[in-house]
Amino acid sequence: MVVAVGQATMRAVVQDRYGEAEVLRPAEIPVPVIGPDEVLVRVRAAGVEQGVWHLMAGRPYLVRLAIGLRAPRTPVRGRELAGVVEAVGEGVTAFRPGDEVFGIGEGTFAELVRAKAAKLALKPAESTFEQAAVMSISGLTALQALRDNAKVREGQSVLVIGASGGVGTFAVQIAKALGGQVTGMCGPGKVDLVRSLGVDALDYRAHDITEGGRRYDVVIDIGGNRTLRHLRRALAPRGVLVIVGGETDGRWLGGFGRTLRAPLVSLFVRQRLGGLIASERADDLVALAGMVSSGTVRPVVDRVFPLAETADAIRYLRAGGARGKLVISVAG
Repeated sequence: MVVAVGQATMRAVVQDRYGEAEVLRPAEIPVPVIGPDEVLVRVRAAGVEQGVWHLMAGRPYLVRLAIGLRAPRTPVRGRELAGVVEAVGEGVTAFRPGDEVFGIGEGTFAELVRAKAAKLALKPAESTFEQAAVMSISGLTALQALRDNAKVREGQSVLVIGASGGVGTFAVQIAKALGGQVTGMCGPGKVDLVRSLGVDALDYRAHDITEGGRRYDVVIDIGGNRTLRHLRRALAPRGVLVIVGGETDGRWLGGFGRTLRAPLVSLFVRQRLGGLIASERADDLVALAGMVSSGTVRPVVDRVFPLAETADAIRYLRAGGARGKLVISVAG
């Protein structure tokens, strides 16, 4: 059934204008009303990923064409979630109230959120709500980059640049699960974390990706700043490069210049170069849940912030020190 909630309100963190973390503030707002294909979820934990900042800041400016030119039309940020189903739309058969779920919603920095049933999956019993909250966007991005775009096969050498962040910690584990011989590149204070995930690790300050003339079958570049020419030098003659994210905070294109150029360069070389636009599919969420249940993948949570300290979580994310993912706890 479609839920009508009248004047019921909930706690949330909202913004009235674009900007940095200071634009976020706590508020009481109406409980969302779900449609026939949607689920109302009581949020227990919400993941914090770079997309949160882009929507909060309205950067690159092109995103404002979709979310509001002068101010965001939807005031609540956050998309990754884990929680408990409160109600389901009349067209939803996959879930029922009381189910523990994870996935993608709209405005997850709040007590309740509406989400498409097609973007949710049952939470793995082996994971906490905090662990499940970080799996959806970051996990889907890593899975699709490696399995679908790069098509990693048994025995291939894989380099993951940016291996200690939200997407990177998933990427090195998934690449290993697919049979890759994996090396993760990260900052000097995070080498131990990457090694703890069962792969080789390189400190980017002490090592270059082309060091020793080594070439990789697959390179996954997560938000790096290396040129296409430099990345190609680390790639095997018929290797695959997948660029995930932008390399700068560019005002208009958000640093996605390499992503736009890579397919053009591919037309003239044997290497396959390209970017990734992740798809938000329930079947891939189920695949991730299976990897977590089997112990193949372990979600890495750095810090958990209460809902009232969401702005601090964004500041910590932007400072670049996160080891894995950050989480907003919405319980209580």
